[in-house]
Parts: sequence; C-alpha cells; structure tokens
Amino acid sequence: MDLFDGTLAVAPSGGARHRVAPAGDAYEAFPDIQRRNTLQARLEVPAFVRALRLPSRAAILEIGCGRGVALPVLHRLLRPARLVGLDIEPAFLREAEARAAAAGAPVELVEGDARVLPFPTASFDVVIDFGTCYHIARAGLAVREIARVLATGGVFATETKAAQLLSHPVRTRGRRLPLATAPELVPRNHALLWASYVRAPALAPER
Repeated sequence: MDLFDGTLAVAPSGGARHRVAPAGDAYEAFPDIQRRNTLQARLEVPAFVRALRLPSRAAILEIGCGRGVALPVLHRLLRPARLVGLDIEPAFLREAEARAAAAGAPVELVEGDARVLPFPTASFDVVIDFGTCYHIARAGLAVREIARVLATGGVFATETKAAQLLSHPVRTRGRRLPLATAPELVPRNHALLWASYVRAPALAPER
C-alpha cells in the first residue's frame, strides 16, 4: 500500500477471488465542472444522506468516486469506520486524494472496475453510487458485485432514474439500473431522486 499525505491509497484487498475485468467497455468521463462539484458537496450529498437515513460508523464504499467530491462530506456526516472510494481512472483518484487530504478525511482510494470489485465478499455495510451504474456497459455485473460485497443487512444507496434524467437527460436516455440481476437487493426506502436497497440474507438451498 502507498500512503499519500494522510490519505490511504490501497491496492486490491486480499482475499478476493481473481476476476478479469470486461474488455472493450470504454467509459466516457463526465467533465469537471466546479459549480456542479460545489452543489454536490453542499447540497446533494447531505440531502442524499438524510433522505436515505444512511447509518453512521459503518464500512462505506463509494463506487465511481471520481475526483472525490463526495468523500469528505460522507466522512464529516457519517464518521464511517472505514471509507473507501473506487474509480477506474487513476488521474481522478489523485485528485480525490488531494481533496480528502485537504479536508482531513481518512479515505482508502482504490483503482478498479465496479464490475469486478477487488474486495472480499461481505466487506461493506454501505455501498454508495451517485449514478455510475447508469453509465457503464454491462451494468448488471456491477450490481451483482455490489450485492456480493455488501454484508447481510447492508445498504446499497443510489440515484433513481429521475435524478439521472434531471442531471444528464441526453446521456441517460434509455438507460436503467439493472436491479433484476441481484434479487437479494430488496427495496428499503425511496426519496424521489434517490433510493436504497437492503442486502437480504441468502436463501437456503432447497432440499
């Protein structure tokens, strides 16, 4: 592991089975718009946390953390036992590291693909997605991975289609969140722009 100015950047966690990332699925990054970043940090993330009643002192993973705008806010509001940001773009993670260090937020930053999460099963109490799963190819793989790394009773918190249409009306057209790929994710609460799902216990095998 490497230590950057008080912010921990880790290599893929040990214990995860070896999986190969899907090939040929380019992701087009969103532009870095300062006004949008400010609105997300000051308004969107606090409203998201309150509306979905996210637990404090939990092990939290944000997939597609990008430049890390949400991470210091999540640290301040939820005081997580562990806070991890994952993104596929190394340059974004360097920006996220600087942002977290400036805020004094201890964050683990991991380079990786949401469709092949480099974490052991049941590693997190909360997985947060501010829309990444609407904008990657074969998103069902990511939803399956989210369900895998959530502990039983853990929470998947994400944006709804309404939020995506408001933010990215052209890019979101025809896209959806393929929750059917992870039936163990059961609806928990819904707040128009955001929704959360709880990881139900695995069903016992039929005899």
